[in-house]
Amino acid sequence: MTPRPAALLPLLIALPLALPPAPAHADGLDMSHGEAVQLFWKKEEIYDRNAQTVTLTGGARAVRGDVTVDADTLIGYLRKKAPAPGQPAPPPQPTDAKGNNNGDPMGGSLELYRIEARGNVHIYNQTDQGWGDHALYDMDQAVMVMTGKHLKLTTPQDVLTARDVMEYHSKTRMSVGRGDATVTTNDGKQVKADVLVSFSKPNDAPAPGTPQAASQTTPAGGGDNPLGGGSSKLDRAYGWGHVVLRTQTQTGTGDRGVYVFDTQIARLIGHVHVTQGQNQNNGSQAIVNMKTGIATMLPGTESPIQGLVVPNEANSSQAPK
Repeated sequence: MTPRPAALLPLLIALPLALPPAPAHADGLDMSHGEAVQLFWKKEEIYDRNAQTVTLTGGARAVRGDVTVDADTLIGYLRKKAPAPGQPAPPPQPTDAKGNNNGDPMGGSLELYRIEARGNVHIYNQTDQGWGDHALYDMDQAVMVMTGKHLKLTTPQDVLTARDVMEYHSKTRMSVGRGDATVTTNDGKQVKADVLVSFSKPNDAPAPGTPQAASQTTPAGGGDNPLGGGSSKLDRAYGWGHVVLRTQTQTGTGDRGVYVFDTQIARLIGHVHVTQGQNQNNGSQAIVNMKTGIATMLPGTESPIQGLVVPNEANSSQAPK
């Protein structure tokens, strides 16, 4: 491994990524599109020729477009850049008698395909932010995985937290929280589960059924941007294991469920309990309107619908039915 001073920063800035530019509607925390990645650091740059990695220490930053990653240490994973389709492979770099490369100290034409961030990780753009202790971002797959304590992703509309792992898959606009995962909206509604998978859509996406929606197509390979091009809005969330839905007046629980953010309607399945004050309804399934506070219990094979209605709360217009 070879330490190098920060004076060689322009060498890393010039490393291009052989990936297509972002589509116009891209949004979110995504570094898989656009121009070259700019790298900054305070202490050493360590290049490992065998592992094909470059490590930046003492507090480091990677910037691509409007996406920034800050961490105590950043590790960039490099590989030989493949020739463009139809182009011949570049000639081999000259070597000395020991087989060492005498040309480019980085080993020729390389590209950055993965970034690892360690310690006090903060990834952000103008609207969205993510925090963790460790993060790995795969440029090819456009997938970010974060671990550590106090995992959090925020947008102007909601906050996603998790205990164990948090993932962002920009090609499918999918966020995954594992371990006590929770989505909390700005108006106080909350969806919680052992595993929570949410899908987002661009802010400018037309409503379903409109002429714009019928004519609009998504470019191949997706196009969401976890850190770049604006924020996204949650479309729906799926929960598995100890699912909890909360509003200011009502709580619903079940084994699994789905919540649609535009309609504010959720469906719970399996050992369902819906409570409001001292009133409680139990059953196999329920449709919960988190906007009106009305829950409709549905019949199922698991068990009959059961309810407890407290007289002094029976006249409440928000009572489940």
